[in-house]
Amino acid sequence: MSFTGPSVGSGARTVRRAFEFGRTYVVRPKGRHQATVVWLHGLGDNGSSWSQLLETLPLSNIKWICPTAPTQPISVFGGFPSTAWFDVEDLSEDASDDLEGLDSAASHVANLLANEPADIKIGVGGFSMGAAAALYSATCFISGKYGNDNPFPVNISAVVGLSGWLPCAKILRNKIEGVAEATRRASSLPILLCHGKVDDVVIYKFGEKSSQVLSSTGFQDVTFKSYSALGHYTIPEEMDAVCAWLKSKLSLDDTSLDNGV
Repeated sequence: MSFTGPSVGSGARTVRRAFEFGRTYVVRPKGRHQATVVWLHGLGDNGSSWSQLLETLPLSNIKWICPTAPTQPISVFGGFPSTAWFDVEDLSEDASDDLEGLDSAASHVANLLANEPADIKIGVGGFSMGAAAALYSATCFISGKYGNDNPFPVNISAVVGLSGWLPCAKILRNKIEGVAEATRRASSLPILLCHGKVDDVVIYKFGEKSSQVLSSTGFQDVTFKSYSALGHYTIPEEMDAVCAWLKSKLSLDDTSLDNGV
């Protein structure tokens, strides 16, 4: 999680890893296309399951892009391979961050959005590890560059994280303070975080701490919603909140469906 511990991946990695992403699922807008949101699944999942859920939401103006993460060895699983956006040593505050994997995930997000029309608002969101990758992508947008200093090319208008955490939290302040453009972007980027109080996988305090770190480093539009009986999954009440928030922050029309789109 790296709220208090090391903030980069292992220095022992000297060979660049090859990340082969899986299938991408796209849910086309049923109405006028006003926004495109990349949605990132959790550890061990794939883009298909979330695309099926997102297709049922009353957000007819959003195009959803649901990629599938690479299959790679996961340290917390003893090296057993799983679909994952980056490697995870353990779910604790002092675990190191896999910066190479995070940069790869953020770059994949940017590539998926590269050909969207200029007048379309861009969002990124996810669940669990996918929420972490989405939040990391947001910090790349804020600073204008990936962790490896290559430029981040996409403008992000909204970020949603469900049952997740903020990677590289300890170094976030250094990315923003004293950088005028980063400060401006942080102050205006809306972020919605939701977390269940009985989550036994990514515990509640990680979500709560992520919200606090964002707010204390200059993010002025952070909404944190907690759900007292929610574990490590989503529920209709939570998705209703996501829908209302996205409609507001992306200024989506509630127009009748346009079958011509």
